[in-house]
Amino acid sequence: MARLSATSSAVDTNGHIKEPVTVPLPAEGDAPPALEDDTVVPTTSEDEEDPHPSSDTYPIKHDPTLLPGGSRDLSFIGLQAFILGNLLSLSICATLWLVFVQPSRWWRLPAFAICFSVFHFLEYWTTAAYNTPSCRASSFLLFNNGRQYTAANLAAAIEIIISGLFPEYQALGVYSVTIAVGLTLVVVGQFVRSIAMVQASTNFNHIVQSERKDSHVLVKDGLYSIFRHPSYFGFFWWSIGTQLLVGNKVCLVAFAVVLWQFFRRRITVEEKHLVTFFGDDYINYRKRTGTLIPFIA
Repeated sequence: MARLSATSSAVDTNGHIKEPVTVPLPAEGDAPPALEDDTVVPTTSEDEEDPHPSSDTYPIKHDPTLLPGGSRDLSFIGLQAFILGNLLSLSICATLWLVFVQPSRWWRLPAFAICFSVFHFLEYWTTAAYNTPSCRASSFLLFNNGRQYTAANLAAAIEIIISGLFPEYQALGVYSVTIAVGLTLVVVGQFVRSIAMVQASTNFNHIVQSERKDSHVLVKDGLYSIFRHPSYFGFFWWSIGTQLLVGNKVCLVAFAVVLWQFFRRRITVEEKHLVTFFGDDYINYRKRTGTLIPFIA
């Protein structure tokens, strides 16, 4: 097809008429001419695909572990988070009401529920944030931490209820200082356990490992430079602190005895594997650090 042309003229600074300039007009189907400053106007097509799709639109590969019944069951994770979130919210409100608004000895039950819900939430959150490859729906430890653990928590709740029916017995041996010490142990124990899990990162596992992974390293900095097994230390004193806080007498003694026996056996077994994994490096580390759990060197 023949090209059309157009003429344009301009006047210079002296008022003289310049020679006409012929500017070719683009034929039908031609690309538009470049601008005077050489800026190219990008053209896009609605049919073109974005070579760098965003994470919100990029399709997720099929992963059966995310489906109901899988080890990373998203629906079960959501359900557990929903339960713990509601339990925590209701327990905080109830505790504040029964302590400050309408003082009552029954504050102990929701206070225990606060400790319980915060502990299980942080078990999952620290694993998801700092040990992602090991994160599972079971990382909450809410329904899979053993029958003994479930029975212990039920026994503690029952003792709070029964003690509440007998105010004189409940008040026996309970003072402001014992409540303060119990609260301190809960906060310190929870803090130490969570920080230990963060610092151990992918080297932390809720189950004692009998085989060393290629990525497994001996953690000796942070809290681990002060004492061995800080997560065990944290849970041991957290558990005792919860019973001291709510004034449980039977469960206080029972928790202390049962947990001490449990961790003595567990540490013995685990350290045999650690010596196998790391040899003299772990033996020397064990010599210069303790556990800070009574009578467990």
